[in-house]
Amino acid sequence: MPADSEQQRRAAGAALSAKRDDTRVSDLKGASKEMYDSMTEEELSDMASKDE
Repeated sequence: MPADSEQQRRAAGAALSAKRDDTRVSDLKGASKEMYDSMTEEELSDMASKDE
């Protein structure tokens, strides 16, 4: 399920980066932190993709 907006895609990308240990979880804020806590890596990958 691709994101509905560029902002959602960016937040999902940030959360995905943290899931993959490329970014510190403590650097996440707002929507990206919520996505990190509530979504799987696969779900985040789908949302961060730019399929249109």
